[in-house]
Amino acid sequence: MKTVFWIMLFITLPLGAQDTPLSAFSIKWENSKNYLLEIAEAMPEKKYDFKPSERQMTFKEQLLHIQANIHWLGTTYFGMNPIDKVEENAGKAELIHYLETTFITLGDTIKSVQSDALKEEVSFFAGPKTKLQILNLLQDHVTHHRGQIIVYLNLNDITPPRYSGW
Repeated sequence: MKTVFWIMLFITLPLGAQDTPLSAFSIKWENSKNYLLEIAEAMPEKKYDFKPSERQMTFKEQLLHIQANIHWLGTTYFGMNPIDKVEENAGKAELIHYLETTFITLGDTIKSVQSDALKEEVSFFAGPKTKLQILNLLQDHVTHHRGQIIVYLNLNDITPPRYSGW
């Protein structure tokens, strides 16, 4: 049965859909957005202030941090149009809306980036990086914090959504 699944998956993938860094990023970014939004929906709003220890961010702060980082990197390095700042007192629905809007805005912005632009070196606080490295950082950062909040779900006996990030 597993073999049939993989064959069907391979057959249904459009050939060349991930043949450039930008097309691969766009597909992965959309999946990452959908998965994070499922996780954000899974946590009850009354648990958005949960944090495993004093030195960690709350579930809500993690989501705010993810959104702010996407916004910062997108506007700074890819010319993404700024969006309104998410208020720290935003409720679950409003926060999820801002997360989704930020993901979509960056995804749309990246679609207009030329492949050659990814070779451009930019100034970054951790040293010079190419725009391709910034794209990788965007995805890595979301993945890092998403992994943390999956633990938050588990600590609250909430089954995380099934992984769908590929």
